[in-house]
Amino acid sequence: MKIPVIKKLVESCTIEELQAAEQAILEEQPLPIEIEGSDEGEQLTHAIAAIWILERMQEANLDFKTALREYTQKVRESIN
Repeated sequence: MKIPVIKKLVESCTIEELQAAEQAILEEQPLPIEIEGSDEGEQLTHAIAAIWILERMQEANLDFKTALREYTQKVRESIN
């Protein structure tokens, strides 16, 4: 998971575009948008993170840094 890639996606894509990219990855289809990543797994991680952050920003009226912090905390908790 690379924060600069997620930030770029949040700033340049809509939730719908990211969801379409997520679906394309899952169906092994060409991506409709460019998502950086070393493989499909990393691209999927970036897309899912950006979707979660954008949704959180909208529903709670948060800025990017706060929503990102919440997301990374959620990831850390799931690992432990």
